Amino acid sequence: MSEVIHYTACPICNSKNIAFALEAEDYTVSHKKFPIWKCEDCTGCFTQDVPDLEHIGPYYNAEAYVSHSDTKKGIINRLYHSIRKITLKQKRNLVQEESKLKSGKLLDIGAGTGAFAHQMNISGWTVTGLEPDEIARQNALKLHGLNLLPSDQLFSFPTESFDVVTMWHVLEHVHSLHEYMDAIKKILRPNGVAMIAVPNYTSYDAQHYGVYWAAWDVPRHLYHFSPKSMSTLAEEHGMEVVHHIPMIFDSYYVSMLSEKYKNGKYKNLSAFINGNESNTKAQRDPKKFSSVIYVIKKK
Repeated sequence: MSEVIHYTACPICNSKNIAFALEAEDYTVSHKKFPIWKCEDCTGCFTQDVPDLEHIGPYYNAEAYVSHSDTKKGIINRLYHSIRKITLKQKRNLVQEESKLKSGKLLDIGAGTGAFAHQMNISGWTVTGLEPDEIARQNALKLHGLNLLPSDQLFSFPTESFDVVTMWHVLEHVHSLHEYMDAIKKILRPNGVAMIAVPNYTSYDAQHYGVYWAAWDVPRHLYHFSPKSMSTLAEEHGMEVVHHIPMIFDSYYVSMLSEKYKNGKYKNLSAFINGNESNTKAQRDPKKFSSVIYVIKKK
C-alpha cells in the first residue's frame, strides 16, 4: 500500500478537471517540496502526494508547531500568544452572535491545547473538545484541566447533539474531509451552526507571496480552500454558507512567516505593510481576507 496520496480527481468536489498549479516547500519540518494542484470547477486547491494518515505524524513533530506545544519561544510564537488573548474573546462573541445563544453545547474539533474550549467553558458553555495529537491533549489537561477526546470520537456522538461546532484552522488538515462534513451535519441541531475557519489562497497576501505564502503549510495543509470551494463542499453535504467573517490578524501573522520563508529572516516592517495592504484591499471584498470563518447551517 502506498504511503502517499496521489489524487486523480479533486478531493473537494470529485471533478477530474484538475492540473498542477505550483510547488511549495515545507519550511517547518522537512524542507521537502510538494506539488499543489487546482480544480478548475470548484476552484479549490490541494496538496498532491501527501503522506497518508498513518505516515503524516512526523510532519507535525516540531516544537515550533505552536498549536500542539503551546511554546512561547521565538518572536512568532510570542506574537501568536499575544494575539490569541484578543481573538479568543472575539471567537466567543462570534459564536454567541451566530448561534443566538448565550450558552449551549459546543464541540470544538481540533482543540489543540484547549485555549478556546477553556474560554467557552468559563463563559458558561458545555464544551466537548476533540484533538488527535496526544501531546496536545496532555498540554490541555495540564494548562486548563480539560480532558480532550481523540478525534475519532466525532463519529460516536448522537444525532443533533450540539448547538455549535467549531473548527479553527483544522479542516485543511483532515484526511477524511467528506466523512467529517457528514458527521458535522448529523450532530448539529436543527438551528445549529458550524463555524469553520480556513486560510484563503485567493487572498491578496497569498497573491503577493506566491510560493512563499506561509499558509500553504505543506504537507500538513491537505486542501487550500477558496470561498467558492467551501460553498461547494457545504452544498455537497446538504448545508450552506450563510456568512463570511474575516480573521483580520491572520494577514499580519502569515506575512511575518512568509517574509522569513522568502528572505531567510524576519522583516517585520515589510510584513506589517503587506498584511495591512491585504486587509485594506479585502475591505472591498470580504471573501479576499487572508483567512475566513465560514458560518455554515443545515439547509
